[in-house]
Amino acid sequence: MSNKTELTIDINTLLKYDKAGPRYTSYPTAPVWNEEFGPDKFRDKIIETNREESLSPLSLYFHIPFCHTLCFYCGCNSIITRKMGHAGEYISHLKKEMENISRLVNSDRRVVQLHWGGGSPDFLSPSDMKELYGYITDNFTIDNDAEAGIELDPRETTFEHVKTLKALGFNRISMGIQDFNPRVQEAVNRIQSEETSTRFINWCRDLGFNSINVDLIYGLPFQTAVSFTETVDRIIEMNPERIAVFNYAHVPWMKKNQKMIHEEDLPKGREKLEILKIVIEKFTGAGYVYIGMDHFAKSDDELCVAQREKTLYRNFQGYTTKAGCDLYGFGMTSISMVGNCYAQNLKVLKDYYTAVNAGILATHKGYELTADDLLRRHIITRLMCDFELVKQDVELKYDIIFDDYFNDELKRLETFQDDGLLKLYPDRIIISDSGRILIRNIAMVFDAYLNAPGREIKFSRTI
Repeated sequence: MSNKTELTIDINTLLKYDKAGPRYTSYPTAPVWNEEFGPDKFRDKIIETNREESLSPLSLYFHIPFCHTLCFYCGCNSIITRKMGHAGEYISHLKKEMENISRLVNSDRRVVQLHWGGGSPDFLSPSDMKELYGYITDNFTIDNDAEAGIELDPRETTFEHVKTLKALGFNRISMGIQDFNPRVQEAVNRIQSEETSTRFINWCRDLGFNSINVDLIYGLPFQTAVSFTETVDRIIEMNPERIAVFNYAHVPWMKKNQKMIHEEDLPKGREKLEILKIVIEKFTGAGYVYIGMDHFAKSDDELCVAQREKTLYRNFQGYTTKAGCDLYGFGMTSISMVGNCYAQNLKVLKDYYTAVNAGILATHKGYELTADDLLRRHIITRLMCDFELVKQDVELKYDIIFDDYFNDELKRLETFQDDGLLKLYPDRIIISDSGRILIRNIAMVFDAYLNAPGREIKFSRTI
């Protein structure tokens, strides 16, 4: 896609493919993982991957689960509290977990990506942040050119927070806005004025942050194409480097807080897709490039550069330029991706504390990928990042004959070709500009677990 391309959207095509499906931050997806892959297996995998001759760089993720208030739409693993004493206790356990893992990691490996998420990391005070960051650098070597990002809530973050983060070396800020409309904000229990958001962005700019991401959500109660257009126009005026516009995933059977949102108030079907149409056409019309999977970036952003050079990658934090890293996740519910395995930490805070205090890894469940999993993960990742798949590249890497191995999948892709979403060539698959919007649906064709006998897994809608 040209950096100057303005996308136009066909609502009828979107309606045809509006079904449930994974987001593919991993493959296989988390519902496939199991508790048979526990602390001992993960420990063995860490030791094994740190003995390899060619060691990959590291990515570190720290999950801070605490939030001051509950957003009804939230799908994150969070704990709502205003008891600030939780921060010190949690940091002390993060320290112990780092000690438990870092002693298994080769000290020559450098951290090229660091991310703090939540919850909301601004639950930590500036002094807490300094303490945690200092302990990270005590246990790991941070590369001079590392990407260091953090998710913040403008309602709770102070100027001192932002100033501290800049001094520590953070260079990417992600902030939640979701929607400026007062009625929508009240319905989801997230009251955040435009002035609060603008002030926060100005702080970041004044302190020299050159990469600011803004999160929005479409599909929230009482949203309309007209009302959300006003929010989109204001975001364009704010001029962030990146924008993420997530599809609200209404999964009250998984997230009890979402029961506070009345389903009859949600935009559905054509109405919801009209909002998505406005979002994509407005942002691409304003010069942003549609990276795919809800993400937009300015044409000179390194995400766009990486996509053009086919070095873009996806991990649990979304699109990234840091491919080939082993990812270690710290904190309650955090996820690691090391070698050919995934490992997720315990989801209950007291259980996480108990494991860490016992000196064992806090792994709750995980998964070791098979050869077929690795092949399909590669295909799904490259389609989502490059929007093109060269068959010979796959054949050389995995020693297969592509058309034979994926004969059934190629037949199923013909429907997407008929709808103008991709082109099937003898040597490659190329996703069209409009197909980028439905890339989750296209990726689902290569998912061996979606329709497996005995597996009934619920997912959110793809668009």
